[in-house]
Amino acid sequence: MKILTYNVNGIRAALNKELLEFLQREDADVVCFQEIKANPDQFDEGVFKELGYHCYWFPAEKKGYSGVAILSKMEPKHVETGCGHEVFDHEGRVIRADFEGISVMSVYFPSGSSGDHRQDVKYEFLNFFYDYVHRLRQSLNKLCICGDYNICHREIDIHDPVSNKNSSGFLPEEREWMNKFFDSGFVDTFRVLHPEPDNYTWWSFRANARARNKGWRIDYISISDVLADSLVESRILPDDKQSDHCASYAILDI
Repeated sequence: MKILTYNVNGIRAALNKELLEFLQREDADVVCFQEIKANPDQFDEGVFKELGYHCYWFPAEKKGYSGVAILSKMEPKHVETGCGHEVFDHEGRVIRADFEGISVMSVYFPSGSSGDHRQDVKYEFLNFFYDYVHRLRQSLNKLCICGDYNICHREIDIHDPVSNKNSSGFLPEEREWMNKFFDSGFVDTFRVLHPEPDNYTWWSFRANARARNKGWRIDYISISDVLADSLVESRILPDDKQSDHCASYAILDI
């Protein structure tokens, strides 16, 4: 099973930048989108169905904001929109599809970069989500959590750890949460196969950051440790530029 995740930073904009051609080439079994920034009646869902995908959308209630989705070439046994938290469900942050042998989540963690209030919302999400996924694991132990976590875990995951030490997305409390999360029974599929530096998934639009590869790795595909032996491949795809993020994928032998 090839599982691909992509913060598209607006699905309508990405469709105008060869998103369909990208999806056709990568031919993933499951695609997780974040920041779709649209309701499905605002674009042609049929173009994804023509590629063979069942489509499941969970937009934010606020127009042009946030939102997640899962596309799948296999019809899931069950799809769950939301996580049972009023604020985060209002913002369209979590969707899950259950298949035989694995459950795949597309998650868009809040960003705290716009100020202290949103940073507090981010911490609230981290605390809630940690408990939420561990409750889920009691009945769905084989989880794959894809998405934009909006956190660089370690110094290797950010181009300049010194100057960004006080930046949202690389704060000590956020990085400690990532330690706790991975220590609690989850595997970072990219890092376990790629210990080398200079691999990022997001670049600022400023200062020609992408061309200079001055980036942050804030997008992850994490799997339950019981799935670790099934991991075959994991890659980041920085050359495709439908967004300020890039896509990544993992292949699991389910």
